[in-house]
Amino acid sequence: MGPLHVVWFKRDLRCADHHPLLEASRHGPVLPLYVVEPEYWQQPDSSARQWQFCRESLLELRACLERLGQPLVVRCGRVEQVLERAHRQFGIAALWSHEETGNGWTYARDLRLAAWARQHAIAWHEIPQFGVTRRLAQRQGWARRWEGRMAETQAPEPMGLVPLAGLDPGPIPSAEDLKLEPDPCPGRQRGGRSEGLALLQSFLAERSRRYQAELSSPSTAALSCSRLSPHLSWGTLSLREVVQHSRQRRAGLSDAPGDRRWHRSLQRFDERLHWHCHFIQKLESQPSLEFRELHPLTAELRHSDPERLAAWATGHTGLPFVDACMRSLLATGWLNFRMRAMLMSVASYQLWLPWRESGLHLARLFVDYEPGIHWSQCQMQSGTTGINTIRIYNPLKQGLDHDAQGQFIRRWLPELRQVPAVYLHQPWTMDPATQQRVGCVLGESYPLPIVDWAAVAASARERIWGLREQEGFGAMADAIQHRHGSRRSGLKRSSSRAKATRQVTAGQLSLDLA
Repeated sequence: MGPLHVVWFKRDLRCADHHPLLEASRHGPVLPLYVVEPEYWQQPDSSARQWQFCRESLLELRACLERLGQPLVVRCGRVEQVLERAHRQFGIAALWSHEETGNGWTYARDLRLAAWARQHAIAWHEIPQFGVTRRLAQRQGWARRWEGRMAETQAPEPMGLVPLAGLDPGPIPSAEDLKLEPDPCPGRQRGGRSEGLALLQSFLAERSRRYQAELSSPSTAALSCSRLSPHLSWGTLSLREVVQHSRQRRAGLSDAPGDRRWHRSLQRFDERLHWHCHFIQKLESQPSLEFRELHPLTAELRHSDPERLAAWATGHTGLPFVDACMRSLLATGWLNFRMRAMLMSVASYQLWLPWRESGLHLARLFVDYEPGIHWSQCQMQSGTTGINTIRIYNPLKQGLDHDAQGQFIRRWLPELRQVPAVYLHQPWTMDPATQQRVGCVLGESYPLPIVDWAAVAASARERIWGLREQEGFGAMADAIQHRHGSRRSGLKRSSSRAKATRQVTAGQLSLDLA
């Protein structure tokens, strides 16, 4: 047997529509490899809940590859060291993988691996997985290229893989083996391609019918949203197959009134599939936005406050709807897009916390953590991009709009279950006698608000707008808009937006395919 073609699986844990796997199988014997990198799993944006989803997906991927002839080989360590051993043992003809736009750690890792491959004269074939363009000079025509990628024919599974005799597939470690911090998440979605396909089928067959009407409330979104985001983030499904199946479903709807509404829901879902890659492209083009403010004049705007951060992170701010959303996220690893944006907005404006600190906490909680989307959204919601409308969420209004009867609050805040509806969204308005009667003494059973949220929001708005009116801010913002702004949406130049009316708004801008 000659040298092997190594297919390095990363966040693309599937056999179907996997171009690196297909192409490698056409060139010779294939070593399908996943490297568990303990150093990656110790990064501050990684968590056990993410690994557990990944591990379940790896188990199913191994079974799929075994049916094709050669099970997935799993090794632990630094990837270049694992490949060095494989090269000495078998010889590596070429390395095949998908392109990855990951966090700063994976970016540095890929640079090391590229140097290793050059040193050993091994060709590394990286194939695009999403609609993200490497070494993009400018955004003009980006949407057209995205459409071209999504229209490509899906790659079939290889006809078969040559078994590699005597090669131990290796164990897939547990979270305990990796020494990850305990991370209970009883409502977490399970990993694996079969889970993703079942969600895609149920969403397109029925659940998407009310997607547009129900995606904003955390109560209804859990059912009516696709819930495909972790499967796209970990690659058990390809974005291309989701786009194509969604459009086929939309094309098959009738002209009946109910189907026309359904058509609009699927059209809105399709728009979010565009935005998925739009945001990842930002991190691909400027990796530093994970760590540094996109607009330089917003740097060091906020300062750490461990007490506020802890209250927000555990769902004990004294703002019921905010706390219910955080506790729901802690327990399930998922939250709908609007509530993600609200949590980040409250951390950034009402609590005036640095976006990087609050962003890391959310990154660990999201099973569907996608660095490009996540860090772009963290900066957008905290007002550090310099090009997006300032959106300061009103947590009371959000609760009344999306949980008017308080079912969501009562579910996730058991200490407030007996509080009368008239007080539920503002328990601090209860008189002492009522607090005693319902068994919810503020400051004991449930905290008083840690800030006067309306006053601090007004102060934050003035500080942000004051910053935007500084000399030179607009010119820098225009340069950022030219580099990162959507050409598809027809956004105006940032300097003109900076003159817009100041307002506290309950707008929506988090697009994590929730």
